[in-house]
Amino acid sequence: MSPLALAQVLCSLPKVDNENLLVGLDTCDDAAVYKLNDSQAVILTLDFFTPVTDDPFTFGQIAAANALSDVYAMGGSPLAALNIACFPDCLSPEILRQIIRGGAEKVQEAGAIIVGGHTIADKEPKYGLSVLGLVHPEKVIANSGAKPGDCLVLTKPLGSGIINTAFKGGLVSEEAYRRCVQVMSYLNKDAGQAMLKVGVSGCTDITGFGFLGHASEMAAASSVTLEIWSDKLPVMDESLELAKMGMVPGGAYRNRDYLEGKVKWSQDIPLEIQDILCDPQTSGGLLIALPENKADRLLEELAQTNKTPYALVGRVIEQKSYLVEVK
Repeated sequence: MSPLALAQVLCSLPKVDNENLLVGLDTCDDAAVYKLNDSQAVILTLDFFTPVTDDPFTFGQIAAANALSDVYAMGGSPLAALNIACFPDCLSPEILRQIIRGGAEKVQEAGAIIVGGHTIADKEPKYGLSVLGLVHPEKVIANSGAKPGDCLVLTKPLGSGIINTAFKGGLVSEEAYRRCVQVMSYLNKDAGQAMLKVGVSGCTDITGFGFLGHASEMAAASSVTLEIWSDKLPVMDESLELAKMGMVPGGAYRNRDYLEGKVKWSQDIPLEIQDILCDPQTSGGLLIALPENKADRLLEELAQTNKTPYALVGRVIEQKSYLVEVK
């Protein structure tokens, strides 16, 4: 079963009947949002995974950036985080120390603090964070807000799963891998602040379910269809060439299988583009839906602050029998 399918099982649990729960399980959003009072709501999220790089410090940074991304996607600011770590007894504790140090520095960069955590022994290293964020109850940005006529903007390039897979086989250049690591460890803080300045309809971040997995969740939650322009997608250096070689992680195929019947492909979409769209991303960008008359301003804001490639990648249309159409 794919991670996307597992997430759908979680989202199918009975809806919690609580007037203070502004965002819960029912829309498969990036985080939960609970209203404290008329001016404050807390954002709650958790994410952790196995290493995507051999350097422990860099792995910690990427894992932390990935977990913090959920808070930015909801329109909030991170306040505090708890470490979550699984670690083998056979490895040096110094490796774990470097992982946690990398995570702590990225949390500090986000303006938040590490307040504790929990570690267990496991056969394979895993690390991530449980993050607490803050947002005004009336300014929550959910994945359910996309409206027909909205434009779609993606704030980071796709292809990290393919690059990471190829690096393990020694088939990607050091420079392309270095840029991939920079993208994965880059906070979505700048993009989050840009969309708050402009005002947007909805947002989700792109991670392990791939671009189409998260796009389909936004479409389902918003009762719309997303039209994606395949020739406008920002992609990482060498990822298309590597996809043509078959250097595609298994998670991409599981994502594609799960999305069968939910995505309409134009006949001329190359297989490598399909793989890029299903590729599981680590600490990917924000997919933002916003009114057409605000799109240029958002792109201008991103041009001033965003340190990764970004692009206008599609639009929101009236709901059809499928969730996403790729042209």
